[in-house]
Amino acid sequence: MLYALLCEDRPDAGPLRADTRAVHLEHLKALGPTLRFAGPFLDDEGKPTGSLLVVEAESPEAARAIADADPYAKAGLFGSVTVRRWNWTVNNPANA
Repeated sequence: MLYALLCEDRPDAGPLRADTRAVHLEHLKALGPTLRFAGPFLDDEGKPTGSLLVVEAESPEAARAIADADPYAKAGLFGSVTVRRWNWTVNNPANA
């Protein structure tokens, strides 16, 4: 099953995001095919304000564990994380 992880940064998270970005990206790359895609949410000025990750997981709890293991989460960057089951119906490469 696919799950969307909707991660919203704390309002004061800019420096913390910059300081932990490299280890966050290493972590995401290490997830391999579990991670379908990911990227930051941006404000009107193009600055990151959160993250969207879509992951393959067996359950909402397993998806939450993936979110909790993210270095951004461990550093306290996120003000909130929402886990939602998601169905990739349009432009899914698995259906090509």
